[in-house]
Amino acid sequence: MRAFLGVVALAIAVWMGIVAHTGEAARPAAPNVKALQGVNFIGSCAFSHMAMDDPIVYPRQPGVSHHHSFVGNTSTSALSTLRTLRAGSTTCKRDGETAAYWMPTLLLNGQMVPPRGATIYYRRKTLTALRAFPAGFKMIAGDRHATAPQDPRITYWNCGAASTVPASSQVPTCPNDRGESLRLHVNFPNCWDGHSLDSADHMSHMAYSVRGACPASRPVALPAISLIFRYPITGGSGATLSSGGQYSAHADFFNAWRQGTLVSLVNGCLNALRHCGHDS
Repeated sequence: MRAFLGVVALAIAVWMGIVAHTGEAARPAAPNVKALQGVNFIGSCAFSHMAMDDPIVYPRQPGVSHHHSFVGNTSTSALSTLRTLRAGSTTCKRDGETAAYWMPTLLLNGQMVPPRGATIYYRRKTLTALRAFPAGFKMIAGDRHATAPQDPRITYWNCGAASTVPASSQVPTCPNDRGESLRLHVNFPNCWDGHSLDSADHMSHMAYSVRGACPASRPVALPAISLIFRYPITGGSGATLSSGGQYSAHADFFNAWRQGTLVSLVNGCLNALRHCGHDS
């Protein structure tokens, strides 16, 4: 019996050591997909700056990219690294949300339109518990070369959640008399290969979950990010993207969160099946 209890004690100690090392607590699986509804935490980030830079696609090549609008980390540039971003400030309400987010710049009749800011949902979409994005993780969602409508599960335009104007692959005209304004949504994949912080196309290390499960090739569940840029215009046919037309929507994410803050939110909100709002 003493030997058995010793083995049990050793197993518990090893398990606790693993949890302490990773900073991530063990969590049970969700009972069903319905239990995942409303499980999220939300970032609110003001507009930061614009530049023809992209530290993921064109690192260390200033001015080479098409024009981008940045929210979150205020230091994001073609020269950004995890170290420089961690040293930067943020436009986000959460002090620890020093991640970098960007989209192609919106143009109205050829004139650049800065977003008012961004709402960023971190959701749980898998039955299995999530891991936090590792430090320095990078990914892109959407197709910057698209000349036809993309999958609306990945990107779409709308006039806000309360609007009667339906979501669309084309830029809508939002009702000005109701104070509605244009929004662009990009949903990132949430299943990771478990080892690559990036990939050659900045996408193939990731996949989208299906009915609460990740594919065997990308088995590690991560938070599902929805990035929503809010613009001070009502849209219309004169609105295009700097990457070309109305269909080329895409977005980039560079994880430079203060890692302890991110892990705490993933475990305390998403893995605990809670809605935590903007600043919980």
